[in-house]
Amino acid sequence: MSKSDSEKTFLGQPRGLSTLFFTEMWERFSYYGMRAILLYFIMDSVANGGLDLPNSEANAIMSIYGSLVYMSSIIGGWLSDRIFGSQKTVLYGAFLIMVGHIVLATPFGLTSLFLSIALIVVGTGMLKPNVSGIVGQLYSPTDIRRDTGFSIFYMGINVGALLAPLIVGTIGQGVSYHLGFSIAAVGMFIGLVVYNVDRKKYFANLGTEPTNPLTNQEKKKFALTLGIVLVIICAIFGVAYAKNALTVGFIIDIISVLGILVPIYYFARMLTSKEVTREERSKIFAYIPLFISAIIFWSIEEQGSSILSTFAIERTRDSVMGIKIYASWFQTLNPLFIILLTPIFVKLWTKLGDRQPSTVVKFTLGLLLTGASYVFMALPGWLIGIHTRVSPLWLVIAFLIMMAGELCISPVGLSVTTKLAPKAFQSQTVAIWLLSDAASQAINAQLAKFFHASTEVAYFAICGGVTIFFGVMLFFIRKPIQKMMLDIK
Repeated sequence: MSKSDSEKTFLGQPRGLSTLFFTEMWERFSYYGMRAILLYFIMDSVANGGLDLPNSEANAIMSIYGSLVYMSSIIGGWLSDRIFGSQKTVLYGAFLIMVGHIVLATPFGLTSLFLSIALIVVGTGMLKPNVSGIVGQLYSPTDIRRDTGFSIFYMGINVGALLAPLIVGTIGQGVSYHLGFSIAAVGMFIGLVVYNVDRKKYFANLGTEPTNPLTNQEKKKFALTLGIVLVIICAIFGVAYAKNALTVGFIIDIISVLGILVPIYYFARMLTSKEVTREERSKIFAYIPLFISAIIFWSIEEQGSSILSTFAIERTRDSVMGIKIYASWFQTLNPLFIILLTPIFVKLWTKLGDRQPSTVVKFTLGLLLTGASYVFMALPGWLIGIHTRVSPLWLVIAFLIMMAGELCISPVGLSVTTKLAPKAFQSQTVAIWLLSDAASQAINAQLAKFFHASTEVAYFAICGGVTIFFGVMLFFIRKPIQKMMLDIK
């Protein structure tokens, strides 16, 4: 990178950061905008422009969508490392996302929904892990601006996620779902243009080639493996079709199983690898209860776009002081509270210094807070009844408690993942952490079947209670976990 490329031209950072900032901001705008109205589009009547699917099925589809997005990051990382390089992978991913939103804006029912899901899942998997990788490549290993640069970059994520429900949600619910999806497509188009125009100018030499390209022998092996996988997939769905079992529920169940099996495969592969030392194997065993805790946490957190969105449209009042409130607006609470609470937590951990809680205790606090948010959500149905619309403040407070829990787990979890990962699997650590979210949403696809008006109180109380229970159990086994972590604190 030339010296001119490193000049402080964007908030004191390399100029290329602005390109990646706005690319990611618009990608998150399109994704969270689409997600803010997708559940309501799936549940709403055909007369209102929806698909009229049962609520439980709609919630399951939302969970499967999220699970596939996080699982696809593994594919995106592999395509970048072995075939395209990160620059082209991001470009192709952005294009697929845009096309996916355009498809969703067409009035072709379930066909457009599932085709759109496929395109956006693959596109997001290609874009997200690789755009973050390019951010890291803007800085030398000794550049003290690196952490600040990533903080600015992640602010772009939250800005896009914050604005999207207000704009896309209002248009989608107030005018037309398909118009809302079109706005999401426009957002990704803007991000695509910004990225493609600026990439050759500001990071022309970064990520242009794969870091570990496939050899001719590996290409043949990959083609054979891909062929076998496609045959198996076709056989499974072919048999299901022949038996008239190829339903939405069947697809949901298949992906749910996959979401659980993939992380199990990764851990089995690490624990049995000859490249993993005895000390590293001990750290993997220490990481497993933290990974399970993350699955439990994400299972609750990710229900913000499914179960809590259902509660928002069916159980909360749609106006306050005469002001119309769209249910999709509640999706702004997640990024809003993350933005507001992050400086508080950063200041708290900094002030405590060496006295701050250990990683395991932070995870415990995160589970307790997250579980408490769902126990809190059981109160309106228990105190007021399930047939009366309640104040939006119930959801606001629940999200506040939950996001406080997230800040005890999400950034801490990513950090400890990189610390405990074996050297042979160092480059895959982010993907392994993301698999906890994928597994959680695979579980959510099954849990969604149990959420109905009549089970509301029990559902929130049981999910919250189980999460709190695991938090308490994690606290009691914190010393053995810390012992297996060896030198990691």
